[in-house]
Amino acid sequence: MNRLDVDGVAEVLRTVFAPWIVEMGLEPVAVRDGGADFVVRDNRRLVHAGGVICGQASAAAADTAAVLTLCALNGRFRPVTTVDLTTHFVRPLPPGDADISVTVDANGKRMAYVRAEIRPAGSDKLSVSFSGAFMYLD
Repeated sequence: MNRLDVDGVAEVLRTVFAPWIVEMGLEPVAVRDGGADFVVRDNRRLVHAGGVICGQASAAAADTAAVLTLCALNGRFRPVTTVDLTTHFVRPLPPGDADISVTVDANGKRMAYVRAEIRPAGSDKLSVSFSGAFMYLD
C-alpha cells in the first residue's frame, strides 16, 4: 500500500480539518514505518493564564496528529471518528515549539489504536502522553 509523504499529510491537514485546527500550527515533519512525527509551532494563542500550553490544545494536537498518521499509513484520508482518547499531562508544556511523535499500535479494517507523546522541542522530557482508539467510517 502506498503511503502519504509529509507533503501529502500537510495537504490533508489543510483541506480536511477545521480552520481552528489548522491555525494551531501543527506541521508534519516525518512519516516513518508505523508512525509519524509532527511539530506544533510556537503559538501564543495556545498559552493560558498560567503561562503554559493549555491541555485542550495539547489533546487536540495529539488527536489530530494521530488521525494524520493514520492517513499517512493508509495512503489517503479515510473518514474516521475518535472512539476513545486518554491524555495524561505528565508535566507542564511550556510555550514554544512542541514535538509530537505518533506510533500506530494496530491499524485494522474498522479500528485503529494509536499512541502519541508530546515534548518541548529538543527535549527528552515527556509533557503529554496520549492513547486513542479510532473507528473507520467507510
